[in-house]
Amino acid sequence: MDATDAAHRLDPRARQLLRTLIARHIRDGEPVGSQTLARHAGLDVSAATIRNILADLEDSGLLSAPHTSAGRVPTAQGYRVFVDSLLQLKPLPEKEVARLRGELPVGIGTQSLLGSASELVSAMTHFVGVVSVPRREQFAFRYIDFVAVDSQRVMAILVFADNEVQNRLIQTRRSYDPGELERVANYLNAQFAGRSLADIRATLLQEMRAARNEMENLLAHTVELAEQALAPEGGEDMVVAGQTRLMGLQDLSDLDRLRDLFDAFTRKREILQLLERTAGAPGVRIFIGEETGLAPLEGVSLVSAPYCSSGQVLGVLGVIGPTRMAYDRVIPVVQATADVLGAALESSRGG
Repeated sequence: MDATDAAHRLDPRARQLLRTLIARHIRDGEPVGSQTLARHAGLDVSAATIRNILADLEDSGLLSAPHTSAGRVPTAQGYRVFVDSLLQLKPLPEKEVARLRGELPVGIGTQSLLGSASELVSAMTHFVGVVSVPRREQFAFRYIDFVAVDSQRVMAILVFADNEVQNRLIQTRRSYDPGELERVANYLNAQFAGRSLADIRATLLQEMRAARNEMENLLAHTVELAEQALAPEGGEDMVVAGQTRLMGLQDLSDLDRLRDLFDAFTRKREILQLLERTAGAPGVRIFIGEETGLAPLEGVSLVSAPYCSSGQVLGVLGVIGPTRMAYDRVIPVVQATADVLGAALESSRGG
């Protein structure tokens, strides 16, 4: 039985008991017994009735009973039902949203914004903040310059609309004198400023096919240099902050599992792929335990949301922490931070 079926089969009393039990367990970190639920669930039923309902919830796979305790704790499936159908969310208070806007101001550069956003969600939730880095070719190009390094290498200096600067070393088939490099740079700056790198490459090739006479030499030189200078480039693909916040958490005390998790943060590739799975859907996505499909993340949850500019998804921001996290707090923080980050990038991204 999946979490949706389990949720549909719960009667109001079972829903209230499950909601109360999970809320108490998240708060205290201890198994929750029937007497505690009798005091806090607000139901006018006997302790025996509560025990029977808890037994049914355990049979449904929503709760488990640790051997050392008479109480019960939620399973990953129980958390899924809680998050999907029992959780009551409120928007992040405006005071905290204003703090986010102050910490993520317009015009400080994309890398600085992403680093700040990752640190902020980590500090606000006390877990790990992760942000996938937008592909550089999604940003508008502002200016380019070329400098000869030696007879077959040229340094391309690219300035983007968000004020980020990249230096790219190009291997050339022949040597270029300073005058040729200046003409190519002037042509690119005059014709293509404000457009994305992918758009520039496509247009150059099209113009090359249509070119005649005196334009051919200039365009041939431009295409050779631009093919490499404006090509998609690897590099930093995810910003991570706050890994050490997971150390010492009661729920992540298994040193081997914690080591595997830290290795996953170092490699980044698996977590980045998980983030990218969430980029196509609007709003917050939540992976609980084994739902990630990644062995190192089986004991944790990921709460993520895409951040957008001009209606285009640039990347994904998220929080990784124990399955026993305050989802009612973490979800609004992730959503608000993704919204503020997207808005901050909106004006700096250009065309």
